[in-house]
Amino acid sequence: MDERRTTPGPQPKVPRLLEKYDLEGVGDKLEAHWTHPDERKSLRALADSFNERLLRAALEDAGVETITEDIDRLYELLREETGSRGEQSQARRRLERAGVDVETVTEEFVSYGAIRSYLTEYRDASLPEATDEDVRRTERQAIDGLRERTVTVTESKLARLRRTDRLELGSHRVLATVQVVCEDCHEQYDAAELIERGGCACSES
Repeated sequence: MDERRTTPGPQPKVPRLLEKYDLEGVGDKLEAHWTHPDERKSLRALADSFNERLLRAALEDAGVETITEDIDRLYELLREETGSRGEQSQARRRLERAGVDVETVTEEFVSYGAIRSYLTEYRDASLPEATDEDVRRTERQAIDGLRERTVTVTESKLARLRRTDRLELGSHRVLATVQVVCEDCHEQYDAAELIERGGCACSES
């Protein structure tokens, strides 16, 4: 296996599962994806990816043909993150009939905290030091996410009012902007654009 540290006591969950399902090279991939300087994946995304790999391995062990399975959707159904209760129950029953121990598999799903502990404590991995550009990119993405969330919530509220005949509104678009006004140079900027350019007009004087 590709592990780097052995510690006394019970084996941590992630390396134990890597060994149980003979997931050769998966630990290296987790570390590579987490520490990639340009396209780093979040711990949550890595946890979901790891759990889907466990699910695929469990299906393969039970002789279930994984090529025809939508592993992403099946994982979400087992996590009760999508579908109706009926669809979730149907997915569980189908797997159980195929010989999959669904309860054990779902209990083995790991959290992002387990992935973080595995990478930092078990593999001694660490993130590369963030550059100023990296930090600005992260903050800009956070602002863009909040703006998109505002648009989504507003659209939902408007649609509800229209459905209940409490609002008359024709074809429309919802726009959300965050503006920053510098009181020193008196210039106004879109927040994301200001972050991207690295400063207001004051920095040019």
